Amino acid sequence: MRRFALLLLLALGLAVTLSACGKKGPLEPPPGKESKYPRQYPQ
Repeated sequence: MRRFALLLLLALGLAVTLSACGKKGPLEPPPGKESKYPRQYPQ
């Protein structure tokens, strides 16, 4: 029973830490850089 609780706690801890992976930064270009989008096509 104790082993199951420990494994469950470990699984929940891993799930919480990995849930933030893949988050993206702001969609605005960094300061001093010009945005390339939207463009007029064809170029």
